[in-house]
Amino acid sequence: MKKIVILGSTGSIGRQTLEVVRTLPGEFKVVGLAAGKNWRLLADQIREFQPLAVSLTDQQDLERLRVVLGKDLSAELTWGRAGLDSLAGLPEADLVVVAVTGAAGICPTIEAIRSGKIIALANKETLVAAGCLVMKMSADYKAKIMPVDSEHSAIWQCLSGHDLKEIEKIILTASGGPFRGLNQAEIECVTVDMALSHPNWNMGAKVTVDSATLMNKGLEVIEAKWLFGVDYSQIEVVVHPQSIIHSAVEFVDGSIIAQLGMPDMRLPIQYALTYPQRVRSSVPRLNFGTLQELTFELPDTKRFPSLYLAYEAGRTGGTMTAVLNAANEVAVEYFLKGQLPFIFIPQVVERVMDKHNTNSNPELDQIMEADSWARDLGESIIKKFT
Repeated sequence: MKKIVILGSTGSIGRQTLEVVRTLPGEFKVVGLAAGKNWRLLADQIREFQPLAVSLTDQQDLERLRVVLGKDLSAELTWGRAGLDSLAGLPEADLVVVAVTGAAGICPTIEAIRSGKIIALANKETLVAAGCLVMKMSADYKAKIMPVDSEHSAIWQCLSGHDLKEIEKIILTASGGPFRGLNQAEIECVTVDMALSHPNWNMGAKVTVDSATLMNKGLEVIEAKWLFGVDYSQIEVVVHPQSIIHSAVEFVDGSIIAQLGMPDMRLPIQYALTYPQRVRSSVPRLNFGTLQELTFELPDTKRFPSLYLAYEAGRTGGTMTAVLNAANEVAVEYFLKGQLPFIFIPQVVERVMDKHNTNSNPELDQIMEADSWARDLGESIIKKFT
């Protein structure tokens, strides 16, 4: 029985991870749960899974949790960044699912590496902002990082049994988001509700907006560089609206191996949890008899410049990727609050990047400083916009 900790248990990936755990009784024991502010849902999860330790972002919410659960609460309570780090290094855990959103995932991932855990990584920002440090540490500590994103899980599966030197290129597929067919004038009128209506996937708000701007795919490009040790020139993005091919690898002999399946995050989550075994799942099966079409097109970086910005940040390297990520997080936050038009999200990111003097070989504290600087400048630019 694998003992697991889920960081971000009340978010989309966290909830689906618990769904997988429910369908495989006797395979897993949940020993730790960390949530953001949703203490009510966390209370339900605690009653069901009886973890040893739990954490919330705010101490005030932790006290609410304590009152609601009363005598039903036997878990150790922690909060804030220290709480996340504590759960990431929980001695009883074998595997840590990092499903928190944003740069908040960096430090607990590093703590899990130091503690010798297996890491199921569903947090893009960890590798985007600190990929060089994280991958070096994982090698030094011999910690295994298993990707949970459907695209990187697909690549991981396609590479099974192959040497990385055999890779010609990685093909990352993108749904194109809900605005793939809109012209520039229509994109300028996009609302929050429109941006949160993804055609294929059920995801959290931030990731859904990133999918609409194509920044999500840009972040995945940077992730792929670190996970698979390839150059940016070897990573190609292809828009595939049906989201059936989750990604593919072209090898040096010209062969292409792709991973297909229904667009359901429970499949890559389960693969990471049960690796190296494959076990039967409750995920709906792909029916080729009813599959009408698989189409592909190149992304339009003029209408969706976020993808171009991500490639530029990745090629620049150093702290630039942390700046890209932080500025985007701030811009998306203001958009979701109705305080920044959708069309301005990449403009904010680009302006912050233009003003950054890159540190090409940063330590963690310098990465976090760049992150903080980019957030402050991003907010200042947004206030001028509005």
